[in-house]
Parts: sequence; structure tokens; C-alpha cells
Amino acid sequence: MSTTKRLVQLDVDSTFIQQEAIELLAAKAGVLDEVSRITAAAMRGELDFAQSLIARVALLQGLSEDVIMQVQREITLTDGAAELVTTLHQRGHCVSLVSGGFTNILQPMVDEMRIDFYRANTLEIVDGHLTGKVLGAIVDRAAKAVALREFAQACAVDLANTVAIGDGANDLDMMEIAGISIAFNAKPIVEAAADYSIKEPSLRSVASLINL
Repeated sequence: MSTTKRLVQLDVDSTFIQQEAIELLAAKAGVLDEVSRITAAAMRGELDFAQSLIARVALLQGLSEDVIMQVQREITLTDGAAELVTTLHQRGHCVSLVSGGFTNILQPMVDEMRIDFYRANTLEIVDGHLTGKVLGAIVDRAAKAVALREFAQACAVDLANTVAIGDGANDLDMMEIAGISIAFNAKPIVEAAADYSIKEPSLRSVASLINL
């Protein structure tokens, strides 16, 4: 068991949680097929993530903000996610989440699990409805890497002692600069770039992979 302090940073959609939050929203808006096609292309690295997010969010215009709470109830943690966070905290490590998804949906989970650091996009809501726009700078692959550096510094952890876990092309930049990178049921381009690869729907093996 290592005594070195670590920061473990995870992607959220299809990594920390089982779903893609934007697809849950899209189902409510009746545009799931179109959004799913764009998501898949972006995760394979065929589309620029920021452009793909703008296109997908635009399809949600007019959706009632009431669906956000509905979607929050539909989210399911990946097997082993809660246990991983607990283990990391018990042993003095830090946990961060970065997501191309949305603070509007994920904030309650972040608060409940006492995640140390967190960065995601924010859906604009006006008069109780989604406008089809995102507020502020988009959290894309470059932003996830910036977050890893910033969170490591805030946690007083050397970048060499960070771990990045993700499944899509949007995670490649943070995985490249992390001390250890883990592909989680990932697209081939991500698996090829990672130090380790998990090919089961569970995060329970992470602790042993990083010698916790």
C-alpha cells in the first residue's frame, strides 16, 4: 500500500456514473437519437467536443427545468464508485470529477459524496426553461487537463502522483499529463493511450491498479 498522497480525477458520464446525462435530457426532449449520434462521434474523436456540445445543447431549447430533478433521480453510480471515493478519503487522498456534462444535474451528487474538486458545464435557464445554451467556457478536453493541474496544486499533490480515469476522446489531454492513466470501458483511441485499461462495468479494480 502506497503512502504517497494522490489526486484521482474521474470523468463523470459513462465512467463515474452509468449514464450520459445529456442523453437523459435528450430523451425528455424527444431528441435522443440525434443527440446520441453526435455524442458517439465526439467520444470517438471524430467531432470537436465543444462544437458537438453546443449542437447537442441547442436541441434541448425550451425544455422545462423540472426535468433536471427527474434526470438527477435517474442517475446511477457506476459499481464501485462510492467505495472508491470512500477509500481515497479514508487514506488521505483527494478526488476530483470533471465533466462535459452539467453542474445543474451533478451538483447534489458532488455535495453528497463530498467530492473535493469538481468542474462541469452549466446549462442556461431563463424563465424556468433551458435556453439551448451553455454558460461560460465549455469544459472540453483541454479544460479537463487544466483542471487536473489546478486541482493537484490545490491538493498539494505532484502531477506525477495524479491519476486520470476516463472513457472518451475528451479525456485524452488529462490522461496524457497524469502520472497514471486508466481507460474505463473506453473507445479504442483512449485505450491505446492509457497505462491501464478496465474492461468491466466496475471501478472496484482501481484501488489495486494504483496501489492504494
